[in-house]
Amino acid sequence: MSDLDPQSTLRRLFDAAVASAMPERLADHLPPPPKGRTVVVGAGKAAAAMARALERAWPGALSGVVVTRYGHAVATERIDVLEASHPVPDEAGCAAARRILQAVRGLTADDLVICLLSGGGSALLSLPADGISLADKQALSRQLLACGAGIDEINAVRKHLSAIKGGRLALACAPARLLTLAISDVVGDDPAVIASGPTAADPGSYADARAVVARYGLDLPPAVQALLDAEPDETPKPGDPRLAHAEYRMIATPQLALRAAAAEAERLGLNVLLLGDSIEGEAREAARVHAGIARQIAAHGAPVARPAVILSGGETSVTLRGRGRGGRNSEFLLSLAIALNGLPGVYALAADTDGIDGSEDNAGALISPDTLARAAARSVDAVARLADNDAYGFFAALDDLLITGPTHTNVNDFRAILLR
Repeated sequence: MSDLDPQSTLRRLFDAAVASAMPERLADHLPPPPKGRTVVVGAGKAAAAMARALERAWPGALSGVVVTRYGHAVATERIDVLEASHPVPDEAGCAAARRILQAVRGLTADDLVICLLSGGGSALLSLPADGISLADKQALSRQLLACGAGIDEINAVRKHLSAIKGGRLALACAPARLLTLAISDVVGDDPAVIASGPTAADPGSYADARAVVARYGLDLPPAVQALLDAEPDETPKPGDPRLAHAEYRMIATPQLALRAAAAEAERLGLNVLLLGDSIEGEAREAARVHAGIARQIAAHGAPVARPAVILSGGETSVTLRGRGRGGRNSEFLLSLAIALNGLPGVYALAADTDGIDGSEDNAGALISPDTLARAAARSVDAVARLADNDAYGFFAALDDLLITGPTHTNVNDFRAILLR
């Protein structure tokens, strides 16, 4: 095994995963310039960096507008970059969506629209359907984020309350050719789920959206309830001839990022157990499962022998029960630390690859065998902090937060458990 200390080893694996998903990889997926205009639109935490990479790689003229999260903008020359709120939408996101729709109006079959999508696009590309106010969408967004719903469930509702999601942007681009370049942040890399699928066919329905509302007992604003009940216009479905002009390409995915981290781990002399990119469910429960696997390796050398690293990705969720701070990766780690209870030789990192765990300033955090002991020495109660959903406060007290700043990509959660 490498002479690197455990924290440096874990950070090296995380950096390898992020590097594999940088927007510059879109250069390998570009078509030749069209006869007519090239218009660029997009949304997501990586949208600005993707726009800059496209400007550098594109051989012809282009123009357009993309929207990214506050603090995630980068300098561009020909594509306008707007910023808006995430995860709860704001008026800036609505204004950006209107500008994007305006940018693709009046195009011809000789023109090309390149749409740049990445995680976070659902909140950033927010344009309420007729009859729905921004305040209505904000209230519903807060409920959806707090109830423990999965991202596919959240987006099933969002798409049916939007004037731009669920394939509606693709319809607006016609008859121009549409090429979507996406960095996936969702389990299964489903185009209909990434950023709520503004350029993809939507297999879901208003009935699916109502089912999510009922499943989680959401309290809908009256206008939202009325729209879901009325079903004014369904989203375009797979096979819809109106989407014949649209093409979709993935330039980075969670699985590719995990493979990059696995390759780096092997270079460092570690045996790799790759659990895959599809881990979902409550973050604290997923942590207990990961702890069980770590204990199996520690006690029995199976399914891999030490030195080893367990890698996994996906998108867990957090049901808010307390009033603390912290995202799903920090909550995963706090639950993991409690479950491991100081197991010797075991260290871990969990972080969101966009550099922001939930709505805080950290990407995630790290734990070590002495995490609980150091917390106790500072009178920080791990169990009480977990019950209050205050993983951020717990790790801040130990100076164990992982703070990277925006990475300008987003392939979802990254988890690595190192057994020396």
